[in-house]
Amino acid sequence: MPSVAFHTLGCKLNFSETSAMRRHFVESGFVCVDFDAFSNVYVINTCSVTEEANKKCRQMIKRCIRINPDAYIVVTGCYAQLEAKQVAEIHGVDLVLGSNEKTDILNYLDPSLSKSKSAVIVVGNILKDKIFKPSFSSGDRTRTFLKVQDGCDYYCTYCTIPMARGVSRSASLDETIAEARRAAHLGAKEIILTGVNIGDFGRRNGESFLELVKALELVDGVERYRISSIEPNLLTDEVIAFVSKSKKFMPHFHIPLQSGSDEVLQLMRRRYDTSFFRQKIEIVHRLIPEAFIGIDVIVGTNGETLEYFNDSVRFIESLDFAQLHVFTYSERPNTMALRIKPVVDMAERHRRNSVLHDLSVKRHSAFLHRFVGNRARVLFESGEHDGMICGFSENYIKVAVPYDVSLDNKICDVEITSVSGDFVIGRLI
Repeated sequence: MPSVAFHTLGCKLNFSETSAMRRHFVESGFVCVDFDAFSNVYVINTCSVTEEANKKCRQMIKRCIRINPDAYIVVTGCYAQLEAKQVAEIHGVDLVLGSNEKTDILNYLDPSLSKSKSAVIVVGNILKDKIFKPSFSSGDRTRTFLKVQDGCDYYCTYCTIPMARGVSRSASLDETIAEARRAAHLGAKEIILTGVNIGDFGRRNGESFLELVKALELVDGVERYRISSIEPNLLTDEVIAFVSKSKKFMPHFHIPLQSGSDEVLQLMRRRYDTSFFRQKIEIVHRLIPEAFIGIDVIVGTNGETLEYFNDSVRFIESLDFAQLHVFTYSERPNTMALRIKPVVDMAERHRRNSVLHDLSVKRHSAFLHRFVGNRARVLFESGEHDGMICGFSENYIKVAVPYDVSLDNKICDVEITSVSGDFVIGRLI
């Protein structure tokens, strides 16, 4: 039986797609092995958000060749879609597949799995293709990532995602619910909804994201849902209100801000301003006071003067949030941001990242301390870490208790007793 190994770079969406590819290989008679093991086939599902992501892909290809010089190497995902010829020229690559083609990966493999003198490129026109197949990650019963949407129609000036992922698209409500039921049948206790722009779900089908969350609430077997990153202008008041009363959707929101300067938001071509964003955060806290709110921010983008950055910091400090996800801007080819001036030098970009990173650490610690002495419902994950087993509360607090294998994939009541770095210590009730 031939063997196959996978490595995933980038977002949770990529992980759900890799998991779907893995299932297809197993169903076709392949044996899955670890990526660092000897394998007949290696599949690298790439990201291209930053140049660093492209660099990691090239490193993974070299690692495969060191392990097995005769291995059949497939590169797919965003880097492959955007820079197919560049990827094909990397020594050892046999097959380059675009973002849509990865869903039918087995149809493109050389049946003999023999290395060729030059890589085969199969990359369609992602901007015209409307193909979408919902998928979910498997192998982890505790948390499953359900892909409900792909692509984006926003064309923010700094972003290559529309070029790598295509137009916004999703399956029908019924097809998506069927995929959730399959995940539940495999034992998923918690499902995280993923996509490039999940709030756009159903728009081309005359359906909506609100209809999706209401339908998912009724799926038997799933005890928890989390909404991954969702644009503030698509996180409707109705969705927030539904989550506030839901028995399954967790009080946890991940909302990209990208900048706290209205001038920079305009340069980015974002679809909201700081006033709108503040109102959205306030609505969440009014309806769900204990909610965990994570916020994405990009620093050092072209056009972000020191004054604009300082404005951004002041605005972010004025918000009630639990954690920041801070990204340092990286120039991407063929984006409109390249025309914007001034350009922030790299040392200053890293300094700005540090400023917001330090703010995030303080806010996250304060958020954790708020709940010391409170009870939490924790879904524990498998694995032992320094004699402890960890899981997440409903509002996304990482909780550790003394290790007990029987807690794996179980939801238990825990009293939070203390804070330890970026997680808390608990006592089973």
